[in-house]
Amino acid sequence: MKRLAIGLVAGVALLATACTPSVTVENTGTEGATASGIAVSGRGEVFGTPDTLQMSFGVSVLRPTVKQAVADAAALADQLISNLTSSGVATEDIQTANYSIYPEYDYSGDQRRLVGYRVGNTVTAKIRDVDSAGSVIDAAVVGVGDEIQVSGVSFSIEDDQELISAARAAAWEDARSKAQQLADLAGLTLGNAVMISESVVGTPPQPLYRAAFDEAVGASVETPIEAGQQQVAVNLQVRFETN
Repeated sequence: MKRLAIGLVAGVALLATACTPSVTVENTGTEGATASGIAVSGRGEVFGTPDTLQMSFGVSVLRPTVKQAVADAAALADQLISNLTSSGVATEDIQTANYSIYPEYDYSGDQRRLVGYRVGNTVTAKIRDVDSAGSVIDAAVVGVGDEIQVSGVSFSIEDDQELISAARAAAWEDARSKAQQLADLAGLTLGNAVMISESVVGTPPQPLYRAAFDEAVGASVETPIEAGQQQVAVNLQVRFETN
């Protein structure tokens, strides 16, 4: 079952300029109606626990010949993918992200010297059980050894509709409350909303590491990965009729 920790915060904010998706709804009202009224902005924020983690796992080998480098990199990459799937990562959630072959030289002398050929093979893996991320990393490191590369950690909330709905409700209450106060101060009666513009903003959390990957090999404890909280915010601009 998905765990969501939701907190509502209503605040004052201008509409973000680079947010997606963006939706605008307008109701022109009766014929001859003008654009006069009260225009306000509203903001609602919620926080949820990320349910998905995506990471890049790769191998990088340096060998005297291309043939040997390719063969050894292929064997390590096969072992890496096998370890990922054995740790619970679905095959369809593993995708090749990069493959490279290039010569490597030593420039420390008077002339460059060919050291060998480096082959890199990187895959991205989507871990849908965030609590298991540490054991997945450890399995990958132990299986491949010193030629493992791990990078590109990013968290996300795949099923965020509940969060967006809660943020939208908070943004609406914020906008409506401000419009009502302005109408009361001006001695006006607040009418219906005739224009609504919405934008949804997601702020990714920063992952926290408490163990180095090179210490994970042979370690007796699981590498800790903390998902933290991710913010989802909805900004509204609303224009209300007044009487």
